[in-house]
Amino acid sequence: MKTLAERLIWAREQKSLRDGNDFTQADLAIRAGVSQGAIGHLESGRTSTSRSITSIAKALEVDPAWLAEGKGDPFPVAWGAVSPSIDPISVVIAEDEDPDFYQIPKVQLQLSAGITGFQTLPEIHDGAKVSVAKNWVERNRYRPSSLIALTVKGESMEPNLYPGDLVIVNTAQVEMVDGAVFAVNYEGEAVIKRLSRDSGQWWLSSDNPDQRRYHRKSCRGGECIMIGRVVRRETDRI
Repeated sequence: MKTLAERLIWAREQKSLRDGNDFTQADLAIRAGVSQGAIGHLESGRTSTSRSITSIAKALEVDPAWLAEGKGDPFPVAWGAVSPSIDPISVVIAEDEDPDFYQIPKVQLQLSAGITGFQTLPEIHDGAKVSVAKNWVERNRYRPSSLIALTVKGESMEPNLYPGDLVIVNTAQVEMVDGAVFAVNYEGEAVIKRLSRDSGQWWLSSDNPDQRRYHRKSCRGGECIMIGRVVRRETDRI
């Protein structure tokens, strides 16, 4: 496969086979946070590159370097695991004494305003990973390679989330859901907010009752990009 178009079509077909369902251009566009037209242009060969190639590769569960340039193997680590040398989001099975757990990376996000993709840095303050029960991941049909852990900062989500709480974010879930909590790229800043729908407009809302201080903000266009849905919380508060 010499071209990006050939590799993209092949990878999408392989994902359909793995999932047991047709993984369409529209499905890929939603997962990768790009337009369906952009996927169509890439598969037709009308465009031969994309700044969202890492997001597209992660949605397809293939190595970004292989997808972009044909270098290396499409699946260098395992199904659904992207090479840590390309994308620092990686998940491994726990040590032999804990075979029923996944180790989810604790990370800090590096974002750019208006850009769907993101980079991660290991969270160095209190360890690099958090253990999550394998049966919880599989029961909810999450892909381990799509899960990251973030530390909550600020008081805007109190009393439901406090500073220092740890949240698990499923980066495969980026479709907006009214009332759900998401990690969001808001003008280049990583924030955790509750989505709300009002009068045909999406808003980022805080749970903190002090709405004068934590007023809602409109969520539209490139200024507000979903990173993933918050699916779990760990806290020391009782």
